[in-house]
Amino acid sequence: MTKPPSPQNRGISARLLDQPYILLVLTTLFWGGNVVAGKLAVNNIDPYTLTLVRWTGALLIVLPFSIRGLRRDLPVLFSKWWLFLFYGGVGYVTFNILVYIASHFASGINIALEQVTINMFVMLANFILFRTRVRSLQLVGVAITALGVLVTATHGDLARLLKLDIGFGDLLVLLACAAYAAYSVTLRWRPATSSWLSYLVATFIGAIIAAIIYQFALGGGIGTLVATLPNVTPQGWWVAAYTMLLPSVVSQMFYVRGVELIGANRASLFINLIPIFAAVLSVLILGEVLQGYHIVAAALVVVGIALAEVAARRT
Repeated sequence: MTKPPSPQNRGISARLLDQPYILLVLTTLFWGGNVVAGKLAVNNIDPYTLTLVRWTGALLIVLPFSIRGLRRDLPVLFSKWWLFLFYGGVGYVTFNILVYIASHFASGINIALEQVTINMFVMLANFILFRTRVRSLQLVGVAITALGVLVTATHGDLARLLKLDIGFGDLLVLLACAAYAAYSVTLRWRPATSSWLSYLVATFIGAIIAAIIYQFALGGGIGTLVATLPNVTPQGWWVAAYTMLLPSVVSQMFYVRGVELIGANRASLFINLIPIFAAVLSVLILGEVLQGYHIVAAALVVVGIALAEVAARRT
């Protein structure tokens, strides 16, 4: 048996892959940065172009490293192609394209705080579809979190709910969160592959197909895409490079490794850091100003998530 290398002889990257907490914090930091990327993309790269470039680039990055696993996993990939198309089309593209469009109408802080509704939608879907047990303390936590989201969506004026006066961008974010929740819930049927890279390749292909469909249905078709590409600014290309590399590839790799090291239940808790990182980055990078209702909403969200997590651990 080959003796494993000592910690002193292993490279920095190898030692990093054994640190689950660092990996998961970096994962959520990069995913939170995707909100800022969406805001930086405004007037620099079209949302439909950004989406198509992002997932095409991500596929090209992982494809050379996935050939061996793909050869073993081809039967599974072909037999369950519709699931991979759903995962890529709904979880990757529908979620992100709605967030990118919402960036034209809502602040980065609003988009960040409203993404906590993903957990709420997941819990609701699990209860309706699978009768997953929900404790009373969880319901209290969800209610408090929902109140925080409503405070954000109505810009601190809950009376706007009586007139159904919710910002268009905020509504798009909530629709995006519902799409990602649908993706998360259906992952219980994810086909087993020998390599996680095979899963990424298959879902990235599904994402590219969905991005092309969105381009034709809403983005003006291939002619508009060809006309748009020359107008992408240098900042737009930097945004595209960031989204294809860090949120799409590196974060996926780090999250998978984190789950391997500490388990899915503990790793999933780190996802709650995404809105926090996204809000902080919106202030630091975009120069957005925290309003009073943001602070109230954030406090409600944190309290609500904490109560729901305590109840979930007891279950």
